[in-house]
Amino acid sequence: MAGEYPEFRLRLPNNGPLAAGRLLKEKGTNGSQKFIVLAGSPVRPEVVPSFAVRVPSAYGLRERKIAEGVIRESETWPGWLETFEDIDCNSPSAAAEILVGRSANGWLEWKTEDGNPLSDYIENLWLGPSRAWLVRGSNVTGLDLVQRMWLPEELVTLAAKHLRQEFGQVASVDQVRAAVEEDYESAATYNQKKQLVEEFHSFIARMRPGDTVCTLSGGILYVGEITGAVEQIESEDGRSNLRRAVQWQGEGYAYDKLPEELQQRLSTQHDVVDLTTVKDLLDGLGMSDADLIEEAEAADRDASLELPAIVARRELELPVPDAELVQSLLVHDVAWLREVRDLLWDDKQLVLYGPPGTGKTYLAMKLAEFLGGGPEQVKLVQFHPSYSYEDFFEGFRPQEDPETHEVAFRLTAGPLRELADLASREGNRHIPHFLIIDEINRANLAKVFGELYFLLEYRRKTVRLTYSGDDFALPPNLFVIGTMNTADRSIALVDAAMRRRFAFVELSPRTEPTSGLLRRWLADEGRDSEPADLLDELNSRIDEADFRIGPSYLMKPGVYRDGGIERTWRTKILPLLEEHHYGEGRDIEKQYGLAALRAALPDLAPDARETGA
Repeated sequence: MAGEYPEFRLRLPNNGPLAAGRLLKEKGTNGSQKFIVLAGSPVRPEVVPSFAVRVPSAYGLRERKIAEGVIRESETWPGWLETFEDIDCNSPSAAAEILVGRSANGWLEWKTEDGNPLSDYIENLWLGPSRAWLVRGSNVTGLDLVQRMWLPEELVTLAAKHLRQEFGQVASVDQVRAAVEEDYESAATYNQKKQLVEEFHSFIARMRPGDTVCTLSGGILYVGEITGAVEQIESEDGRSNLRRAVQWQGEGYAYDKLPEELQQRLSTQHDVVDLTTVKDLLDGLGMSDADLIEEAEAADRDASLELPAIVARRELELPVPDAELVQSLLVHDVAWLREVRDLLWDDKQLVLYGPPGTGKTYLAMKLAEFLGGGPEQVKLVQFHPSYSYEDFFEGFRPQEDPETHEVAFRLTAGPLRELADLASREGNRHIPHFLIIDEINRANLAKVFGELYFLLEYRRKTVRLTYSGDDFALPPNLFVIGTMNTADRSIALVDAAMRRRFAFVELSPRTEPTSGLLRRWLADEGRDSEPADLLDELNSRIDEADFRIGPSYLMKPGVYRDGGIERTWRTKILPLLEEHHYGEGRDIEKQYGLAALRAALPDLAPDARETGA
């Protein structure tokens, strides 16, 4: 038994003594390669709290060997336990786990005297960071293989009824593709064959011992560790031709209690799905922060550093607006800002709507920067009648090759895809990110959003994208703030689907925070209140609320230079009102001009009327 592989060693925690073991060519009942812990090896006396649940088979073996006296107090290493007989284990990971009392990746933790990991001695075992996978087995041509086979026999399988019996773990994607094209020529459509190539290649060549694997059955998520190389067998019913050994955890996790981002990835409708981007969430399931820290300490990792599994489960938060923000935005009341924040938290999407000049875009940007923690988490786009899905999300765009100068169409991400990718990066998932869509109702919204309309409402689901074919979900930390002009009747209508997905907040000169904004700004600037009096008088003469004039027109430095207010009135405000009353034969200057408005303000001093000060 000892001739094939060198002796491997495992250092126990806190610079403890070295255990010894050997890898066997013989395989266990589930197909994983067996490993022997040699007699005279030290054993950690305690286990982490999660050990019995996360690796029940290793925990049970350890407890049995202690009860049998095979593992007992050591005289060689006081304070430690010791093995007094060789212990036959189903996998290198199980062998490591009974020694250290926690879940362990034996493929990396067992090492030779020279420090080379055991994985170096396994043919075709790719060395690199562990990955995570979802493999579906609850409905394999009508049978739930998870309950029938996978859990009791410690396996994960994949149906490959027509695939030739010649693949090892070194199969390239081209080799798999060629085999699928021939073997499934009449048994699958083009799209089905394309999917089979991806799934077979992942299961055969990309998965490796030490990877995390999970599956769903009856609303429960089961998680385990792959412990063996791929095997290809003759399955009588064709449901389980490709197999890998798995050490399943003792308990499952209710799907509806899982983190939202994990639910998103699990909703991807393929038989084999790469879940590496959410592996840290999987690693932390069923464990408290204290458990994770204790397990890290037992593995001699620095628990003072933030552990990935703890960082991944950080909860998303939106800061609560305070008095300082109220002062900077000149809003009338902190409760109004907090209500807007709560609407964003509940719905993820919000539209600020009102006439021109009511500060919609400015407020959206400043609020997003406050809630997101800075401008780096905020992206702004402006919709227009020619704006499309390809501009907004992704599409094929002509791009010039910098070397050959040839132009070719390449798939290019739009602002929403870019921001979603940024928000979903590891380490960013608890940080709010904001997309501001200025003039959101100027585009054909159904055309621009496409299948993303669904995701605005169902954030825990994924959809297949039109161009890339990727399965995509909007990350839960991505918020959308739109602005909408209600004065232009040609664009003011928004369909019911849009209204159901967004909360709508009015910014109108007739109500706060807009109605008193100019007066507060003038006081803050130390200026006379006449412009606010004139604006109030003007809006009192406009019957339709959507055509009243917002304060932003009078909150610019040019207004307060010599003759500035007259120029603003003549070139900005009166033309809007002329267009509103076009064809009515109304004397706009007589009704809305400065002279008429000033005459209606009896307490305005004559010198102020002349200078506009």
